[in-house]
Formats: sequence, structure tokens, C-alpha cells
Amino acid sequence: MAQLEPIFGLHAVQALLKSAPQRVQQLLVLRGRQDQRLQKVLAAAQKQQIATKQVDRKELDKLVEGNHQGVIAMARPGELHDEKFLYTMLENLDATPFLLVLDGVTDPHNLGACLRTAEAAGVHAVIAPKDNSASLNATARKVACGAAEVLPYISVTNLSRTLKKLQELGLWTIGTAGEAEQSVYQADLKGPMALVMGAEGKGMRRLTREHCDSLINIPMAGEVSSLNVSVATGVCLFEAVRQRS
Repeated sequence: MAQLEPIFGLHAVQALLKSAPQRVQQLLVLRGRQDQRLQKVLAAAQKQQIATKQVDRKELDKLVEGNHQGVIAMARPGELHDEKFLYTMLENLDATPFLLVLDGVTDPHNLGACLRTAEAAGVHAVIAPKDNSASLNATARKVACGAAEVLPYISVTNLSRTLKKLQELGLWTIGTAGEAEQSVYQADLKGPMALVMGAEGKGMRRLTREHCDSLINIPMAGEVSSLNVSVATGVCLFEAVRQRS
């Protein structure tokens, strides 16, 4: 039997109970906590007949790093999606494809924040290379505030090959780079597209850049030369949302 993983934080646990309750084996709750937000989570667990156990803060603190907000779901690991899942999903999609690609985002906090933003923007899936990427661990899930439980996260072996295949399927691959001549506000982001975000500092890898149809930048007016990757992702995705609506 696969080892259980702790999913923590009110939003993440609530989203998991809603989207994949069959994964949750037990709910650990801070003894004595009885506020309304926690009651919602407990009611959802009760509805799914999931066992809950009251424990001391020390026991919760031992299980996870970060603010667990008094609730941890001990769950079976989620399904890891691959390229095959991605192409099947695109085949069956009724809407215009809207994907986010993260090339070399290694900080789980940034990964979680990107997932949260992508889910809010209506992105259909997030793609990242298996190597040199943050894993979708408990910290990333907590920061994602439930987005990691509902938005497909696809780990691919060869990102360049995946981008090439997406182009063959009719998607535009649009990369972000500080030296790009066109700004995000001048670009046409209305069609089937995959937005490619590079790592902080280094940006996209050379091969990834070569597989982009076009490059865009975010105009910077201040002294700071670049934005945090999750903030930059938000700016670009929501400009696409504005255009697409």
C-alpha cells in the first residue's frame, strides 16, 4: 500500500474532500478547535464517512512544515498525470486550449502560487519537466489553496518534445523573456495557447526558448528588473483572460 501523504491547510483539505474524497483515509484535527471554518471541513468529512481524530498541536506540527491551520488530511497520493493524459484531455476539450508551462520553477512556494493563479484564470493544465522542477509536495499544495487538487499537473520527460507536439496540435507556444520585443499587452493571446514561464533569474532554457513561436515581456517601469515568477505568471495569464473574454 502506498504511503499516505499529509495534505494540510483548510482550503487544500476542503478541496480534496470535494474533488477526491476517496483518497482521504483519516482527518487529524486540532483538539479544542471549534470555529465555523473547521466545522465546514468536519461536515464534509462526516458526509463522506471519513474518520476524524482529535490530536494535540505538537502531533500536527511534527507531521508538516508550515501553517497547518489545525487540520491535516492523511491521504493516498494523487494520480500523477503524463503526456498521454494531456493529449487525451486536449482531444476532448470543448473550450479553446489554455495551458501554462513552467520551465525550471524549483521553489514549491512558487509552484503552489502558480497553480493557484492558473486555476483562478481557467487554465486547463499546468506542465513542467520532471527534472529541475519543484515537486508537488505538501508545501506546494498548501500554497495552492486547493488548486492542486482540481487542476491537472503534468510532469513530462522531455519538455521540448512536448512543446513541439503541442504546436502540431495547433497550439501557439508563447514564451516570456525580458529582452522580447513585444509586450504581453501587444501580443494576441486569444487563440489555443501554452504560456511558457522560465525560472527566476535564468529564465527559460535555450531549447525551450527555441520551441516557442513568439516571445513576450512584461513592461517594467521601476528600478526592479524582474518580477517573482508567480506574480509574472499572474500578469500574463490574466491579460490572456481579459483578451479571451
